[in-house]
Amino acid sequence: MELWNSTLGSGFILLGILNDSGSPELLCATISVLYTLALTSNGLLLLVITMDAWLHVPMYLLLRQLSLMDLLFTSVVTPKAIMDFLLSENTISFGGCAFQVFLVLTLGGAEDLLLAFMAYDRYVAICHPLNYMVLMRPRVCWLMVATSWILASLSAIVYTVYTMNYPFCKAREISHLLCEIPPLLKLACADTSRYELMVYVMGVTFLIPPFVAILASYTLILLTVLHMPSNEGRQKALVTCSSHLTVVGMFYGAATFMYVLPSSLHNPKQDNIISAFYTIVTPALNPLIYSLRNKEVMGALRRVLQKYMLRTHS
Repeated sequence: MELWNSTLGSGFILLGILNDSGSPELLCATISVLYTLALTSNGLLLLVITMDAWLHVPMYLLLRQLSLMDLLFTSVVTPKAIMDFLLSENTISFGGCAFQVFLVLTLGGAEDLLLAFMAYDRYVAICHPLNYMVLMRPRVCWLMVATSWILASLSAIVYTVYTMNYPFCKAREISHLLCEIPPLLKLACADTSRYELMVYVMGVTFLIPPFVAILASYTLILLTVLHMPSNEGRQKALVTCSSHLTVVGMFYGAATFMYVLPSSLHNPKQDNIISAFYTIVTPALNPLIYSLRNKEVMGALRRVLQKYMLRTHS
């Protein structure tokens, strides 16, 4: 099979999801609305948590990091997908593709670990409230954040370099929304079976232990909540935890499908839908899930808006 020069001067063609859909204009408009919603809601949540002193507690410091990750995650993929469709230009350079792979793995891996730390935070807050400010002191929170970013970026560097070192075939078309390891390996002109096993191990290592930790945390939380004497306290705990579990379900479901299921169970159309879900849909929905049902966030938003209105009128 003829090879093409996989250097920094070469590129790929991202076929994406817009051109293959029955109504590409409608889908493009929908994606644009979701991206605008993701930018607005995550940006607003970042602003509110940063500006309101009442939200400077561990739970919201971690939530601020989640919003930052979601904002960056969707921005890595969505603007290029929209512009490619509008300009009818769907190429990406070799270096750009490698950078996109690295960013997607870093942000996805960091969010995966952060969700587990957020579950631990809820476990400590509900099951050990008297020790909460000791077990979740600022240094511990920042250690959790740093661990998420560092472990994810180190893993991403290794897998990005290894993936992009494969010789790729002349057919440069990637039947996918973005540069990601599974569709890239289909273009490789070499045996990738051992590396696919490594990718599977990475998926299992990054997804299963945090997911088990989340399930264990919420099992213990549920047992504690059921024994709470206060109905109001029980309801508040359930609302907070149900929001987190909704986000966990959306993220882990999509990521498990993409990186843990065997390649024989994948097809381009399904992979495109799954990738669009966790890079476009989930970042738009996460801040709404966390804020609309959260009285503290909505109260902080009102306080920030009131301060802004007072400043503009003074």
